[in-house]
Amino acid sequence: MTFLDYAFMQRALLAAVLVGITAPAVGIYLVQRRQALMGDGIGHVAMTGVGLGFLLSWSPVWMATAVSVLGAVLMELIRWYGRTRGDIALAMLFYGGMAGGVMLINLAPGGSNTNLMSYLFGSLTTVSQEDVTAICLLAAFVLLVTLGLRRQLFAVSQDEEFARVTGLPVRALNLLTAVTAAVTVTVAMRIVGLLLVSALMVVPVAAAQQLSRSFAATFAIAVAIGVSVTIGGTVTTYYRNVPPGATIVLLAIGAFILLTALATPLARRRARAAAQETGDPAECTIPATRSPKRKVGV
Repeated sequence: MTFLDYAFMQRALLAAVLVGITAPAVGIYLVQRRQALMGDGIGHVAMTGVGLGFLLSWSPVWMATAVSVLGAVLMELIRWYGRTRGDIALAMLFYGGMAGGVMLINLAPGGSNTNLMSYLFGSLTTVSQEDVTAICLLAAFVLLVTLGLRRQLFAVSQDEEFARVTGLPVRALNLLTAVTAAVTVTVAMRIVGLLLVSALMVVPVAAAQQLSRSFAATFAIAVAIGVSVTIGGTVTTYYRNVPPGATIVLLAIGAFILLTALATPLARRRARAAAQETGDPAECTIPATRSPKRKVGV
């Protein structure tokens, strides 16, 4: 008897694959915009939605989606108009969202810290058929946006001023990116957990950037890494009884370390090849490593 014979593992694996696809698909735009921690902030706000779901006896996934989308819109408004006090407003939004969620869950009938932990750090056995349906619908929306508008979103992520000059609706696209990130957080919270979902948005993208400079290749590699680590983490959780969110994130970090180690000698080899072609000594050439300030090209 294998783990696929259990209905809860079938649901968990399906959810894990969708999370592995959607999180890096959104994360690549957040990394380009230097907003890698946006997912973490939205995760804090989504806790209030989970608490409201328990208190009102509604679906926590759909309620968390509504609240996190509202929080993402507020984050964008604060970024546009907040000026010097924007960071304080964001901090109040993040911590207020987390505190509100904890309070509401404990006030809800049957609410407990056990329910809270499954949403904070993920849980395989709590993924219901209703959750899978919601995750499938939300993941379809995320992929529709991130793939269908990839050129526009990439242009805005690279240079807002240039995108504005070319006639793109920059504020609308920024708002759509924030909303898509909020939806992704609720897609991932049942498997990875609200406190760790940001890592799955960022780490696979950072790992993929070690191997590729083009946007399309980075996108594909990041999604492949995301799917691999979510499936690997889910299976490991079944056999070893370890937390799924922590396992998935640690596997993603391990992939980043491995690809970084492989990319370093490759970059040196390319530098030597370039030096031989130009006739310059290898030590006089600039290594073909990624500059921390350089963004991924199309």
